[in-house]
Amino acid sequence: MLWQILVFFGTFCFMEFMAWFSHKYIMHGFLWSLHADHHKKDHDSWFERNDAFFIFYAVVSMTFFLLWRYDYFALGLAIGLGIFAYGWTYFLVHDIFIHQRFKLFRNANNRYARAVRRAHKMHHKHVGKEHGECFGMLFVPFKYFKN
Repeated sequence: MLWQILVFFGTFCFMEFMAWFSHKYIMHGFLWSLHADHHKKDHDSWFERNDAFFIFYAVVSMTFFLLWRYDYFALGLAIGLGIFAYGWTYFLVHDIFIHQRFKLFRNANNRYARAVRRAHKMHHKHVGKEHGECFGMLFVPFKYFKN
């Protein structure tokens, strides 16, 4: 049981690295065509092409659940739940708290919340795929905590 808990938290933390890596090198790289509408909306739909990345990670998470369910991989549940928990956290922070796709958590006003918003605002100041910064989500550079 301890291994599953450690793997869950390790996976959750590793997903922050994966979010940073895929955001910097994939979304702002060869799959910019899917991510571009997140920086500069070019349609009237509530959905973005960028949402395909959520679907990809959901499929990865479900694959680990299935590997565990059918006894192919004992730690599959812990990894699948870690990916799911990170995805849910990312959705709450990025889509709800920062971009207000649902009008919730509008008044969160503490140092961490301000730093997350400030870092993400700096990321979106660049509407093209080059010259970006702050590609992660939960681990914010210290410079954004300053007043």
